[in-house]
Amino acid sequence: MVIGYDPQAIPGADAPALRTALDKEMNRFAEHAIDASMALVVFDGTAEETVTTSLDARPWDVVVVGGGIRKTEALLPLFERIVNLIHRHAPQAAIAFNAHGGDSVDAALRLL
Repeated sequence: MVIGYDPQAIPGADAPALRTALDKEMNRFAEHAIDASMALVVFDGTAEETVTTSLDARPWDVVVVGGGIRKTEALLPLFERIVNLIHRHAPQAAIAFNAHGGDSVDAALRLL
């Protein structure tokens, strides 16, 4: 599973272009025969529910946390909540970190 920041919630970002890049990366998972899902969150009261629902959907081998969440100082509280949710709801899963939306498959493969 990949947890990323919803491009539509990023001020000034080209949300359609970012979404296209994320979808392209999800297609790369399929090319590697990896059954993956993406949970896009925003920094509001819905983030925890979105992540929890996605984590509880099935057992995950690895959860990739996107760089957009980790690298933005203002999102540090969200990043902390997400890591703790992964620990609580998917304790069997390895936790990986990507540098950008285009290397999530590489991040996951490092731990699969």
